[in-house]
Amino acid sequence: LRMFSGFGTASDTNHRWQQLLKYGETGLSTAFDFPTLMGYDSDSLRAHAEVGKCGVAIDTLADMEILTKGIPLDRASTSMTINPPASVLWAMYLMAAKKQGVGWEKVNGTIQNDMLKEFIAQKTFMCPPEPSIRLISDTIEFGTEHVPRWNTVSISGYHIREAGATAVQELAFTLANGITYVQDVINRKKMDVDAFAPRLSFFFNSHIDFFEEIAKFRVARRMWAKIMKQRFKAKNPRSWWLRFHTQTAGCSLTAQQPFNNVIRTTTEALAAVLGGTQSLHTNSLDEVLALPSDFAVNIALRTQQVIAEETGGINTIDPLAGSYFVEALANEIEEKAWEYIEKIDNMGGMLAAIERGFPQLEIANSAYKFQQQLDGGEKVMVGVNKYRSSEETLIETLKVDEGVEAEQVERSKEIRRVRDNRKVKQELTNLRAACQSNRNVMPYVIQAVGEYATEQEICDVYREVFGEYRDPGFF
Repeated sequence: LRMFSGFGTASDTNHRWQQLLKYGETGLSTAFDFPTLMGYDSDSLRAHAEVGKCGVAIDTLADMEILTKGIPLDRASTSMTINPPASVLWAMYLMAAKKQGVGWEKVNGTIQNDMLKEFIAQKTFMCPPEPSIRLISDTIEFGTEHVPRWNTVSISGYHIREAGATAVQELAFTLANGITYVQDVINRKKMDVDAFAPRLSFFFNSHIDFFEEIAKFRVARRMWAKIMKQRFKAKNPRSWWLRFHTQTAGCSLTAQQPFNNVIRTTTEALAAVLGGTQSLHTNSLDEVLALPSDFAVNIALRTQQVIAEETGGINTIDPLAGSYFVEALANEIEEKAWEYIEKIDNMGGMLAAIERGFPQLEIANSAYKFQQQLDGGEKVMVGVNKYRSSEETLIETLKVDEGVEAEQVERSKEIRRVRDNRKVKQELTNLRAACQSNRNVMPYVIQAVGEYATEQEICDVYREVFGEYRDPGFF
């Protein structure tokens, strides 16, 4: 039971975390604000008016220490939705655990750390694709050796689906991205696949088409097992497993008649459970309008708890196995997904496909077709193109205090004032040298954050050495 949460300052989000744990949540999940997602500090000109708005602002280890205060990092499983600067935020989390006296062998959680889906769909960029994958391989290698219970990448179809992909496209592109990461670690790090594959994790969308989603989840496990056994010759059964987190579909929520979103989320959550998800986030009814309120978050969490505790839906593994309809639908989805993977292989892999704009154009066409179907009434969205109401439903939404930015900027300035800036400069120099070589960057990032180097200072080293990526714009 894992609710996506983060807003304002680290203290604000820590309070929400404590509240969710009290309500019965069993896993933490972190949303970061846009400057943090892009590798910029809160006092950057690029961060103005965005600090703490779509997630929590984290600039330094001091913020991470506040975020995790009172959270038992040897027992809590924490997921962090962070991509270009994933190595930096993970290093901060590891250092926060060390300051709590928690050994890294006990630390448990996930960093999303999936850049390919950013180039394809979500568009949170920092460095070009090749060095971005190098950083991901560095984290996988470091985690395998030093943080054995951590999932160092969450190969994510969720954002691909949110951008307008079909279920088949979400499945195919996600697995193709996974193939790319596995191959890079094998090639770059010379690691045996069974050394790291058991800690790979996945993240899928659960959309509103109930049986299609269940079939998609069943097929994902089936296909990944074949990929690991046949393509990569993995021998450890745990390497064959596709362990995945699911989030209900944000793009299915509507601002019109927002209480209908509770029903949509419940249906999508049940599909994820019947499809075998290991971890679940249920969207709040007001997320189409703003960050979720305490009221809406509580309903979303209770939705999971009702499914888990009352319905009996979790009492058997794969309850729809043998259903003619589900099995036939699964076979159809698998056949079409393999066709996509074969096309991508023939292009030279996912990096080459992204450079050609193939997955981006496929998703754009699917999104356009879906909108045409909505506009024409071929697909129904209750309250939007059918059963509309002239009465507007007003709900109270969360508003982030405008004083958050000033508070966060002041704290970051104070950290820069009291830290040993000579040591920070030296650690950034060491990191720069590691980036310019083939050494794993993680030990150097950890040293830098331990001296309270800021996220942007470290990411600026990445940008300086590896360059900055600009979306070429295929359309």
